Amino acid sequence: MSKFSVTNCTLGFQHLLAMFGSTVLVPLITGMSPSMALFCAGIGTLIFHLCTKCKVPVFLGSSFAFIPALCTVIGGDAANIPLAQGGIIAAGLVYVVFALIVQIVGVETIKKIFPPIVTGPAIVIIGLSLTGVGIADAIGKNDGLNPGHMLQCSSIAIFTFVVMVICMSMKWKTPRLIPILIGMAAGYLLCVILNVMGVYNMNFEPITQADWLNVPYQNGFMSVPKFTLQAAVIIAPIALVTFLEHLGDITTIGAVVGKDYFKDPGLHRTLMGDGLATAVAGFFGGPPNTTYSENTGVLASTGNYNPVLLRFAAYLAILLAFFGKFGAVLQTIPVPVKGGIEIVLFGMIASVGVRTISEAKIDMTNVRNLTIMGAMLCTGIGFGSIGGLPLVIGGVNVNVSGLFIATVVGVLLNLVMPKDLRVDINTGDNK
Repeated sequence: MSKFSVTNCTLGFQHLLAMFGSTVLVPLITGMSPSMALFCAGIGTLIFHLCTKCKVPVFLGSSFAFIPALCTVIGGDAANIPLAQGGIIAAGLVYVVFALIVQIVGVETIKKIFPPIVTGPAIVIIGLSLTGVGIADAIGKNDGLNPGHMLQCSSIAIFTFVVMVICMSMKWKTPRLIPILIGMAAGYLLCVILNVMGVYNMNFEPITQADWLNVPYQNGFMSVPKFTLQAAVIIAPIALVTFLEHLGDITTIGAVVGKDYFKDPGLHRTLMGDGLATAVAGFFGGPPNTTYSENTGVLASTGNYNPVLLRFAAYLAILLAFFGKFGAVLQTIPVPVKGGIEIVLFGMIASVGVRTISEAKIDMTNVRNLTIMGAMLCTGIGFGSIGGLPLVIGGVNVNVSGLFIATVVGVLLNLVMPKDLRVDINTGDNK
Protein backbone atom coordinates (compact mmCIF):
# COMPACT_ATOMS: atom_id res chain seq x y z
CA MET A 1 0.00 0.00 0.00
CA SER A 2 1.33 3.45 -0.94
CA LYS A 3 1.91 5.72 2.04
CA PHE A 4 -0.48 8.67 2.11
CA SER A 5 1.10 12.09 2.48
CA VAL A 6 0.43 15.63 1.29
CA THR A 7 3.74 15.54 -0.59
CA ASN A 8 2.85 12.36 -2.49
CA CYS A 9 -0.59 13.74 -3.37
CA THR A 10 0.92 17.02 -4.60
CA LEU A 11 3.57 15.33 -6.72
CA GLY A 12 1.01 12.85 -8.02
CA PHE A 13 -1.24 15.77 -8.97
CA GLN A 14 1.44 16.95 -11.42
CA HIS A 15 1.17 13.65 -13.26
CA LEU A 16 -2.61 13.98 -13.24
CA LEU A 17 -2.33 17.38 -14.90
CA ALA A 18 0.01 15.98 -17.55
CA MET A 19 -2.33 13.18 -18.62
CA PHE A 20 -5.71 14.81 -18.11
CA GLY A 21 -6.20 16.66 -21.40
CA SER A 22 -5.28 13.78 -23.69
CA THR A 23 -7.11 11.15 -21.67
CA VAL A 24 -10.45 12.97 -21.78
CA LEU A 25 -9.98 14.05 -25.40
CA VAL A 26 -10.15 10.49 -26.78
CA PRO A 27 -13.63 9.73 -25.39
CA LEU A 28 -14.86 13.18 -26.45
CA ILE A 29 -13.84 12.39 -30.05
CA THR A 30 -15.14 8.82 -30.10
CA GLY A 31 -18.40 9.39 -28.20
CA MET A 32 -17.41 7.47 -25.09
CA SER A 33 -17.63 8.76 -21.51
CA PRO A 34 -14.81 11.09 -20.30
CA SER A 35 -15.59 10.17 -16.69
CA MET A 36 -15.30 6.48 -17.50
CA ALA A 37 -12.03 7.18 -19.35
CA LEU A 38 -10.57 8.76 -16.20
CA PHE A 39 -11.86 5.91 -14.07
CA CYS A 40 -10.35 3.29 -16.39
CA ALA A 41 -7.06 5.21 -16.67
CA GLY A 42 -6.71 5.12 -12.89
CA ILE A 43 -7.72 1.46 -12.58
CA GLY A 44 -5.52 0.53 -15.55
CA THR A 45 -2.50 2.26 -14.03
CA LEU A 46 -2.93 0.35 -10.77
CA ILE A 47 -3.25 -2.94 -12.71
CA PHE A 48 -0.04 -2.10 -14.58
CA HIS A 49 1.80 -1.46 -11.33
CA LEU A 50 0.60 -4.76 -9.87
CA CYS A 51 1.81 -6.62 -12.97
CA THR A 52 5.21 -4.90 -12.87
CA LYS A 53 5.82 -5.44 -9.13
CA CYS A 54 5.23 -1.69 -8.55
CA LYS A 55 8.68 -0.94 -10.00
CA VAL A 56 7.95 1.01 -13.19
CA PRO A 57 6.89 4.71 -12.90
CA VAL A 58 4.20 4.61 -15.57
CA PHE A 59 0.76 6.15 -16.00
CA LEU A 60 -1.69 4.67 -18.49
CA GLY A 61 -4.12 6.93 -20.31
CA SER A 62 -6.43 6.83 -23.34
CA SER A 63 -4.70 5.73 -26.56
CA PHE A 64 -4.98 7.99 -29.63
CA ALA A 65 -3.97 5.15 -31.97
CA PHE A 66 -7.40 3.52 -31.62
CA ILE A 67 -9.47 6.66 -32.42
CA PRO A 68 -10.17 5.90 -36.13
CA ALA A 69 -11.16 2.29 -35.39
CA LEU A 70 -13.38 3.28 -32.45
CA CYS A 71 -15.10 5.97 -34.51
CA THR A 72 -15.77 3.41 -37.24
CA VAL A 73 -17.33 0.89 -34.87
CA ILE A 74 -19.28 3.39 -32.76
CA GLY A 75 -20.31 5.57 -35.70
CA GLY A 76 -21.70 8.30 -33.46
CA ASP A 77 -24.30 5.93 -31.97
CA ALA A 78 -23.91 5.17 -28.25
CA ALA A 79 -25.77 1.91 -28.81
CA ASN A 80 -22.67 0.62 -30.63
CA ILE A 81 -20.33 1.26 -27.70
CA PRO A 82 -20.71 -2.33 -26.37
CA LEU A 83 -19.45 -3.55 -29.78
CA ALA A 84 -16.38 -1.35 -29.40
CA GLN A 85 -15.88 -2.72 -25.89
CA GLY A 86 -15.61 -6.24 -27.28
CA GLY A 87 -13.00 -5.07 -29.79
CA ILE A 88 -11.04 -3.26 -27.07
CA ILE A 89 -10.96 -6.41 -24.94
CA ALA A 90 -9.67 -8.33 -27.98
CA ALA A 91 -6.91 -5.73 -28.43
CA GLY A 92 -5.90 -6.17 -24.80
CA LEU A 93 -5.65 -9.93 -25.32
CA VAL A 94 -3.34 -9.36 -28.31
CA TYR A 95 -0.99 -7.59 -25.89
CA VAL A 96 -1.18 -10.58 -23.55
CA VAL A 97 -0.14 -12.84 -26.44
CA PHE A 98 2.82 -10.53 -27.14
CA ALA A 99 3.79 -10.77 -23.48
CA LEU A 100 3.82 -14.57 -23.63
CA ILE A 101 5.95 -14.52 -26.80
CA VAL A 102 8.47 -12.16 -25.20
CA GLN A 103 8.68 -14.38 -22.13
CA ILE A 104 9.39 -17.41 -24.34
CA VAL A 105 12.03 -15.88 -26.63
CA GLY A 106 13.72 -13.95 -23.81
CA VAL A 107 14.53 -10.31 -23.24
CA GLU A 108 18.05 -10.64 -24.69
CA THR A 109 16.57 -11.51 -28.07
CA ILE A 110 14.38 -8.43 -27.85
CA LYS A 111 17.37 -6.26 -26.91
CA LYS A 112 19.34 -7.58 -29.88
CA ILE A 113 16.48 -6.56 -32.13
CA PHE A 114 16.19 -3.16 -30.40
CA PRO A 115 19.77 -1.97 -29.56
CA PRO A 116 20.59 1.64 -28.55
CA ILE A 117 21.13 2.64 -32.20
CA VAL A 118 17.43 1.86 -32.70
CA THR A 119 15.94 2.84 -29.34
CA GLY A 120 17.88 6.12 -29.05
CA PRO A 121 16.50 7.68 -32.24
CA ALA A 122 13.07 6.22 -31.40
CA ILE A 123 13.08 8.17 -28.13
CA VAL A 124 14.12 11.34 -29.97
CA ILE A 125 11.23 10.81 -32.40
CA ILE A 126 8.75 10.39 -29.54
CA GLY A 127 9.78 13.77 -28.14
CA LEU A 128 10.08 15.65 -31.44
CA SER A 129 6.83 14.26 -32.82
CA LEU A 130 5.01 15.90 -29.92
CA THR A 131 6.71 19.29 -30.19
CA GLY A 132 4.34 20.45 -32.94
CA VAL A 133 1.46 20.09 -30.49
CA GLY A 134 3.35 22.07 -27.86
CA ILE A 135 4.21 24.92 -30.21
CA ALA A 136 0.67 25.03 -31.65
CA ASP A 137 -0.72 25.33 -28.13
CA ALA A 138 1.91 27.90 -27.12
CA ILE A 139 1.03 30.28 -29.97
CA GLY A 140 -2.70 29.75 -29.48
CA LYS A 141 -3.33 27.91 -32.73
CA ASN A 142 -5.69 25.56 -30.91
CA ASP A 143 -7.22 28.28 -28.71
CA GLY A 144 -10.75 28.65 -30.04
CA LEU A 145 -11.60 31.33 -27.47
CA ASN A 146 -8.81 33.65 -28.65
CA PRO A 147 -8.39 33.20 -32.43
CA GLY A 148 -5.68 35.37 -33.91
CA HIS A 149 -4.34 36.46 -30.51
CA MET A 150 -0.92 34.94 -31.15
CA LEU A 151 0.98 37.63 -29.24
CA GLN A 152 -1.11 37.26 -26.09
CA CYS A 153 -0.99 33.46 -26.22
CA SER A 154 2.76 33.38 -26.87
CA SER A 155 3.35 35.76 -23.94
CA ILE A 156 1.31 33.53 -21.61
CA ALA A 157 3.21 30.43 -22.78
CA ILE A 158 6.57 32.17 -22.32
CA PHE A 159 5.55 33.33 -18.84
CA THR A 160 4.55 29.78 -17.88
CA PHE A 161 7.77 28.40 -19.37
CA VAL A 162 9.94 30.92 -17.51
CA VAL A 163 8.23 30.19 -14.17
CA MET A 164 8.91 26.48 -14.69
CA VAL A 165 12.56 27.07 -15.58
CA ILE A 166 13.03 29.31 -12.52
CA CYS A 167 11.51 26.62 -10.28
CA MET A 168 13.74 23.95 -11.79
CA SER A 169 16.81 26.15 -11.26
CA MET A 170 16.19 27.12 -7.62
CA LYS A 171 18.27 25.72 -4.77
CA TRP A 172 15.13 25.32 -2.66
CA LYS A 173 14.02 21.70 -3.05
CA THR A 174 10.22 22.16 -3.04
CA PRO A 175 9.93 24.24 -6.25
CA ARG A 176 12.26 21.79 -8.02
CA LEU A 177 9.89 18.93 -7.16
CA ILE A 178 6.71 20.59 -8.45
CA PRO A 179 7.75 22.99 -11.26
CA ILE A 180 4.87 21.89 -13.49
CA LEU A 181 2.25 22.50 -10.82
CA ILE A 182 3.69 25.91 -9.94
CA GLY A 183 4.10 26.90 -13.60
CA MET A 184 0.56 25.85 -14.46
CA ALA A 185 -0.91 27.61 -11.42
CA ALA A 186 1.02 30.80 -12.23
CA GLY A 187 -0.05 30.69 -15.89
CA TYR A 188 -3.68 30.06 -14.93
CA LEU A 189 -3.66 32.98 -12.48
CA LEU A 190 -2.17 35.26 -15.15
CA CYS A 191 -4.93 34.26 -17.56
CA VAL A 192 -7.60 34.98 -14.94
CA ILE A 193 -6.15 38.47 -14.43
CA LEU A 194 -5.98 39.06 -18.19
CA ASN A 195 -9.57 37.82 -18.51
CA VAL A 196 -10.72 40.40 -15.94
CA MET A 197 -8.82 43.06 -17.87
CA GLY A 198 -10.51 41.98 -21.10
CA VAL A 199 -7.21 41.09 -22.76
CA TYR A 200 -7.64 37.31 -22.82
CA ASN A 201 -10.83 35.25 -22.90
CA MET A 202 -11.51 32.32 -20.59
CA ASN A 203 -14.58 30.10 -20.50
CA PHE A 204 -15.75 29.13 -17.02
CA GLU A 205 -19.00 27.54 -18.17
CA PRO A 206 -17.70 23.98 -17.72
CA ILE A 207 -17.25 24.77 -14.00
CA THR A 208 -20.69 26.33 -13.51
CA GLN A 209 -22.47 23.62 -15.48
CA ALA A 210 -20.70 20.62 -13.94
CA ASP A 211 -22.29 18.72 -11.05
CA TRP A 212 -20.37 18.49 -7.80
CA LEU A 213 -20.71 14.72 -7.82
CA ASN A 214 -21.27 12.36 -10.71
CA VAL A 215 -21.03 8.64 -11.33
CA PRO A 216 -18.84 7.46 -14.23
CA TYR A 217 -21.19 5.87 -16.70
CA GLN A 218 -21.42 4.39 -20.12
CA ASN A 219 -25.01 3.27 -20.66
CA GLY A 220 -25.18 2.90 -16.87
CA PHE A 221 -22.13 2.49 -14.65
CA MET A 222 -20.91 -0.39 -16.78
CA SER A 223 -22.28 -1.48 -20.14
CA VAL A 224 -22.05 -5.15 -21.11
CA PRO A 225 -19.51 -5.79 -23.91
CA LYS A 226 -20.69 -7.47 -27.10
CA PHE A 227 -18.19 -9.62 -28.97
CA THR A 228 -18.39 -9.64 -32.77
CA LEU A 229 -15.76 -10.73 -35.27
CA GLN A 230 -16.21 -7.55 -37.29
CA ALA A 231 -15.48 -5.20 -34.37
CA ALA A 232 -12.55 -7.38 -33.26
CA VAL A 233 -11.03 -7.33 -36.76
CA ILE A 234 -11.35 -3.55 -36.91
CA ILE A 235 -9.99 -2.72 -33.44
CA ALA A 236 -7.66 -5.54 -32.32
CA PRO A 237 -5.02 -5.21 -35.12
CA ILE A 238 -4.22 -1.69 -33.88
CA ALA A 239 -2.37 -3.44 -31.04
CA LEU A 240 0.26 -4.40 -33.63
CA VAL A 241 1.01 -0.69 -34.01
CA THR A 242 0.91 0.20 -30.31
CA PHE A 243 3.19 -2.75 -29.46
CA LEU A 244 6.21 -0.97 -30.93
CA GLU A 245 5.12 2.29 -29.33
CA HIS A 246 5.06 0.44 -26.01
CA LEU A 247 8.66 -0.71 -26.56
CA GLY A 248 9.70 2.87 -27.28
CA ASP A 249 7.93 4.26 -24.23
CA ILE A 250 9.33 1.64 -21.83
CA THR A 251 12.80 2.22 -23.27
CA THR A 252 12.37 5.96 -22.80
CA ILE A 253 11.22 5.60 -19.19
CA GLY A 254 14.15 3.29 -18.47
CA ALA A 255 16.56 5.80 -20.00
CA VAL A 256 15.10 8.63 -17.90
CA VAL A 257 15.26 6.66 -14.66
CA GLY A 258 18.51 4.88 -15.45
CA LYS A 259 17.13 1.34 -15.12
CA ASP A 260 16.62 -1.55 -17.51
CA TYR A 261 12.92 -2.34 -17.22
CA PHE A 262 13.23 -4.88 -20.04
CA LYS A 263 15.06 -7.08 -17.51
CA ASP A 264 13.49 -6.06 -14.22
CA PRO A 265 10.57 -6.46 -13.84
CA GLY A 266 10.65 -7.66 -17.45
CA LEU A 267 9.20 -6.57 -20.77
CA HIS A 268 6.69 -9.40 -20.62
CA ARG A 269 5.31 -7.92 -17.40
CA THR A 270 4.97 -4.39 -18.83
CA LEU A 271 3.20 -5.81 -21.89
CA MET A 272 0.97 -7.90 -19.66
CA GLY A 273 0.11 -4.85 -17.56
CA ASP A 274 -0.70 -2.78 -20.64
CA GLY A 275 -2.83 -5.56 -22.12
CA LEU A 276 -4.80 -6.33 -18.97
CA ALA A 277 -5.40 -2.62 -18.37
CA THR A 278 -6.81 -2.25 -21.89
CA ALA A 279 -8.97 -5.36 -21.52
CA VAL A 280 -10.38 -4.09 -18.19
CA ALA A 281 -11.06 -0.68 -19.77
CA GLY A 282 -13.04 -2.43 -22.49
CA PHE A 283 -14.95 -4.40 -19.87
CA PHE A 284 -16.03 -1.22 -18.05
CA GLY A 285 -16.63 0.91 -21.14
CA GLY A 286 -13.50 3.05 -21.34
CA PRO A 287 -11.11 3.57 -24.29
CA PRO A 288 -7.93 1.46 -24.68
CA ASN A 289 -5.01 2.41 -22.43
CA THR A 290 -1.40 3.10 -23.28
CA THR A 291 1.76 4.43 -21.60
CA TYR A 292 1.89 8.24 -21.64
CA SER A 293 4.91 10.21 -22.87
CA GLU A 294 3.54 13.30 -21.09
CA ASN A 295 4.15 11.62 -17.75
CA THR A 296 7.61 10.53 -18.85
CA GLY A 297 8.31 14.21 -19.44
CA VAL A 298 7.24 14.94 -15.86
CA LEU A 299 9.71 12.31 -14.62
CA ALA A 300 12.53 13.87 -16.65
CA SER A 301 11.78 17.44 -15.60
CA THR A 302 11.42 16.75 -11.86
CA GLY A 303 14.01 14.00 -11.40
CA ASN A 304 11.59 12.23 -9.05
CA TYR A 305 11.09 8.66 -10.29
CA ASN A 306 9.17 7.16 -7.38
CA PRO A 307 6.42 4.87 -8.80
CA VAL A 308 4.31 5.72 -5.73
CA LEU A 309 3.63 9.14 -7.26
CA LEU A 310 2.11 7.57 -10.36
CA ARG A 311 -0.15 5.43 -8.17
CA PHE A 312 -1.33 8.54 -6.34
CA ALA A 313 -2.06 10.09 -9.73
CA ALA A 314 -4.15 6.98 -10.47
CA TYR A 315 -6.06 7.36 -7.19
CA LEU A 316 -6.72 11.00 -8.01
CA ALA A 317 -7.92 10.11 -11.52
CA ILE A 318 -10.40 7.63 -10.05
CA LEU A 319 -11.66 10.23 -7.56
CA LEU A 320 -11.80 12.87 -10.28
CA ALA A 321 -14.15 10.63 -12.25
CA PHE A 322 -16.70 11.12 -9.43
CA PHE A 323 -16.16 14.89 -8.83
CA GLY A 324 -17.47 16.87 -11.77
CA LYS A 325 -16.47 20.36 -10.59
CA PHE A 326 -12.83 19.46 -10.09
CA GLY A 327 -12.52 17.92 -13.51
CA ALA A 328 -14.23 20.96 -15.01
CA VAL A 329 -11.59 23.26 -13.48
CA LEU A 330 -8.85 21.27 -15.20
CA GLN A 331 -10.76 21.50 -18.47
CA THR A 332 -10.57 25.30 -18.27
CA ILE A 333 -6.75 25.37 -18.17
CA PRO A 334 -5.88 27.81 -20.99
CA VAL A 335 -4.31 26.37 -24.13
CA PRO A 336 -1.15 28.55 -24.07
CA VAL A 337 -0.51 27.59 -20.44
CA LYS A 338 -0.49 23.95 -21.50
CA GLY A 339 1.75 24.91 -24.41
CA GLY A 340 4.37 26.46 -22.14
CA ILE A 341 4.41 23.27 -20.05
CA GLU A 342 4.51 20.98 -23.10
CA ILE A 343 7.58 22.67 -24.55
CA VAL A 344 9.53 21.59 -21.48
CA LEU A 345 8.03 18.11 -21.20
CA PHE A 346 8.36 17.09 -24.85
CA GLY A 347 11.81 18.63 -25.19
CA MET A 348 12.96 16.62 -22.18
CA ILE A 349 11.93 13.38 -23.87
CA ALA A 350 13.92 14.18 -27.03
CA SER A 351 16.93 15.08 -24.87
CA VAL A 352 16.73 11.69 -23.15
CA GLY A 353 17.00 10.06 -26.58
CA VAL A 354 20.17 12.03 -27.30
CA ARG A 355 21.51 10.97 -23.89
CA THR A 356 20.76 7.32 -24.69
CA ILE A 357 22.79 7.53 -27.90
CA SER A 358 25.63 9.31 -26.10
CA GLU A 359 25.83 6.93 -23.13
CA ALA A 360 25.83 3.89 -25.46
CA LYS A 361 29.03 5.35 -27.01
CA ILE A 362 27.75 4.70 -30.50
CA ASP A 363 30.47 5.17 -33.13
CA MET A 364 29.22 7.96 -35.35
CA THR A 365 32.10 7.46 -37.83
CA ASN A 366 30.37 4.21 -38.74
CA VAL A 367 28.25 4.81 -41.83
CA ARG A 368 25.96 1.97 -40.74
CA ASN A 369 25.03 3.85 -37.56
CA LEU A 370 24.59 7.13 -39.41
CA THR A 371 22.33 5.44 -41.96
CA ILE A 372 20.14 3.76 -39.35
CA MET A 373 19.79 6.94 -37.31
CA GLY A 374 19.19 9.17 -40.32
CA ALA A 375 16.61 6.85 -41.84
CA MET A 376 14.74 6.57 -38.54
CA LEU A 377 14.69 10.30 -37.89
CA CYS A 378 13.58 11.07 -41.44
CA THR A 379 10.79 8.49 -41.60
CA GLY A 380 9.64 8.99 -38.01
CA ILE A 381 9.44 12.77 -38.07
CA GLY A 382 8.45 12.91 -41.73
CA PHE A 383 5.50 10.54 -41.51
CA GLY A 384 4.59 12.03 -38.15
CA SER A 385 4.33 15.49 -39.73
CA ILE A 386 1.71 14.26 -42.23
CA GLY A 387 -0.30 12.30 -39.68
CA GLY A 388 1.21 8.87 -40.36
CA LEU A 389 0.94 6.34 -43.16
CA PRO A 390 -2.68 5.68 -44.21
CA LEU A 391 -3.49 1.97 -44.46
CA VAL A 392 -6.65 -0.11 -44.54
CA ILE A 393 -6.81 -2.80 -41.84
CA GLY A 394 -9.93 -4.91 -41.58
CA GLY A 395 -11.85 -2.50 -43.74
CA VAL A 396 -11.03 0.57 -41.62
CA ASN A 397 -8.68 3.42 -42.52
CA VAL A 398 -5.79 3.52 -40.04
CA ASN A 399 -2.90 5.97 -39.87
CA VAL A 400 0.24 4.04 -38.89
CA SER A 401 2.33 6.29 -36.66
CA GLY A 402 5.70 7.67 -37.72
CA LEU A 403 7.27 6.04 -34.64
CA PHE A 404 6.07 2.60 -35.75
CA ILE A 405 7.44 3.09 -39.27
CA ALA A 406 10.77 4.45 -38.00
CA THR A 407 11.18 1.57 -35.55
CA VAL A 408 10.52 -1.00 -38.28
CA VAL A 409 13.03 0.75 -40.57
CA GLY A 410 15.62 0.86 -37.78
CA VAL A 411 15.17 -2.81 -36.84
CA LEU A 412 15.43 -4.00 -40.45
CA LEU A 413 18.52 -1.88 -41.23
CA ASN A 414 20.18 -3.03 -38.00
CA LEU A 415 19.63 -6.67 -38.99
CA VAL A 416 20.77 -6.47 -42.65
CA MET A 417 23.57 -3.89 -42.72
CA PRO A 418 27.22 -4.95 -42.04
CA LYS A 419 28.24 -4.36 -38.44
CA ASP A 420 31.45 -2.47 -39.26
CA LEU A 421 31.08 -0.05 -42.16
CA ARG A 422 33.28 3.03 -42.20
CA VAL A 423 34.03 5.41 -45.05
CA ASP A 424 37.13 7.55 -45.49
CA ILE A 425 35.76 11.11 -45.56
CA ASN A 426 38.57 12.20 -47.94
CA THR A 427 38.39 9.44 -50.58
CA GLY A 428 34.93 7.96 -50.03
CA ASP A 429 36.46 4.46 -49.90
CA ASN A 430 35.22 1.81 -47.47
CA LYS A 431 37.64 1.15 -44.63
